[in-house]
Amino acid sequence: MKTKALLFDFDGTLIDTNDLIVQTFMQIFDEIFPGQYSTQDCLKFIGPSLKQTFDELTPGKTDEMISKYKKWNALHHDELVRGYDAVLETLEQLHSMGIKLAIVSTKGKDGLARGMKVLGAGHLFEVIVGIDDVTHVKPHAEPILLALQKLGVTEDEAIMIGDNSHDIEGGKNAGVRTAGVAWSAKGEAFLQQFNPDYMLQHMHDLIGIVKGD
Repeated sequence: MKTKALLFDFDGTLIDTNDLIVQTFMQIFDEIFPGQYSTQDCLKFIGPSLKQTFDELTPGKTDEMISKYKKWNALHHDELVRGYDAVLETLEQLHSMGIKLAIVSTKGKDGLARGMKVLGAGHLFEVIVGIDDVTHVKPHAEPILLALQKLGVTEDEAIMIGDNSHDIEGGKNAGVRTAGVAWSAKGEAFLQQFNPDYMLQHMHDLIGIVKGD
């Protein structure tokens, strides 16, 4: 099967926002749950949408907590995000090969725009699907199927790539091949539990995968 499109999660996959996300959760949780959440505890909040997390942990205060999260996160965004090795160069090479590129994220459009500016790859992506565009987020198939529809490709022509279980499960639910990234904050072994079709040790591995079809 020939790969025509690559769908990427954003946070923790294309750009290292892990420290930003964890520190944001630590900051706002420390106000209401002093000393209850460690850095390790907050890693599990990477992946689910903010609504899912706060609906579970602070029922009835979801909107208030999301507002606090976004305010602190935006204020410290540029100082805490980091790039991953060769991400931009690999995306540029894939784009030059004619591969269609898309973002499928649980992040909102403002946060994605801010992160995309840091990454410097906005011109390479044909489609960006965020939480504002769908009713159901990953691991539901909806956002991935929406991206495929917008790209004009079929399920067997695409790979969903991400750093979390939601990305792998969402890809499987949508009927596309999946790839985990070994640089996931949760670790390669965690992702292997969800049986992705590929495990990327480096972003450049995608070139070999696409050429090997």
